[in-house]
Amino acid sequence: MTDVVDSIETFVVTLDRETPYLGPADPGTGENERGYIVRRRNGTIYPTVDRSVLVRITTKSGRVGWGETYGICAPLAVCEIIKDLLAPVVSGRSPLDAASLWDELYDLMRVRGYIGGFYLDAIAAIDIALWDLSAQICDVPLCQLLGGARRESIPAYVSGLPASTLDERVELARQWQQRGFDGVKFAAVVSNDGIVTEMGALRDALGPDHKIMIDLHWMFSAAEAVELADRLAPLRPAFIEAPVKPENIDGLTEVARRAPFPVAAGEEWRTVHDALPRLKAQAIGIMQPEMGHTGVTQFMRMAHLAHAFHVPIAPHATIGMGIFMAASLHATAAAPLVTTHEYQHSIFDRVAGFVEGDLICREGAYALPGGTGLGVRPSAAMMEHAVRID
Repeated sequence: MTDVVDSIETFVVTLDRETPYLGPADPGTGENERGYIVRRRNGTIYPTVDRSVLVRITTKSGRVGWGETYGICAPLAVCEIIKDLLAPVVSGRSPLDAASLWDELYDLMRVRGYIGGFYLDAIAAIDIALWDLSAQICDVPLCQLLGGARRESIPAYVSGLPASTLDERVELARQWQQRGFDGVKFAAVVSNDGIVTEMGALRDALGPDHKIMIDLHWMFSAAEAVELADRLAPLRPAFIEAPVKPENIDGLTEVARRAPFPVAAGEEWRTVHDALPRLKAQAIGIMQPEMGHTGVTQFMRMAHLAHAFHVPIAPHATIGMGIFMAASLHATAAAPLVTTHEYQHSIFDRVAGFVEGDLICREGAYALPGGTGLGVRPSAAMMEHAVRID
């Protein structure tokens, strides 16, 4: 008889950090009583700590699978959805049914906010844990269940230059270049000297062949983004990311049509239902699935859909504790049309020391975690920062 799910537990893990995610807070923007700041340029809320939601699924035989999703804001919302809605449905089921269980859990909440947000994030965490267990049951690395590894190492670009001044950010970029990374992305939301100015300074410092990307964090109208793209054109960015608000598909399509370089988007998408209308509209040149939102099932469906539209993927990476990052690396190894994978060094380098198993990114590339399943799990040291949510 196939091993089945016996228990599902959730944990909120919090790690303090000296500098807020993306860089120092805007002048005059203070931390509120719940520990959040709002970036004024794009109006989005961020925590001043690193925080994530972990899911541990244990089977009747005692196997343990780990999943993870976004927990940076209101993490208890995800935990309650899992406890109240999802866990009772998954209990007693086979982990080998991960993909069909994703569909079943998605269908539960039709007409009740099923298309995104905390609900889909909660499903993503369970989905990752089920795939981890499935690969363990089959005694193979996760990528083998996803079609096999197309690559043993995954090209990586440096994401984020969390320093206060432009000169300091340029120096950080130089240091990463010296370590063997041929691409860097900076965040427009903290580009206090101006986006074009920062792009120019980086181009001068890094040379004509270095790949420089810009995350625009949904800050502009389509007309503003097109005008910015015209000014950036002589500096040859490798891509601009998220130029307009996610809801504005027509605007994204316009920017993609008129920009002289690729437009990337997708970190906030949860499913192929987000990806399909944008791919059909030719609104993106690069798709950026985020494992913490999609889970393994939708990540792979989105990757194969992008392949059908001849659109490459460059998976997104964000605040996490290494579990969904490992899942992303396995899925990326198995996916077609991969160009590169984001490397959030200020997060990844720290949590790599908090997991059992190898999370390695050096000299411009990730190594694929070894072993069966995800190849990593939280260490005892990480769990000292975890609170179990009953």
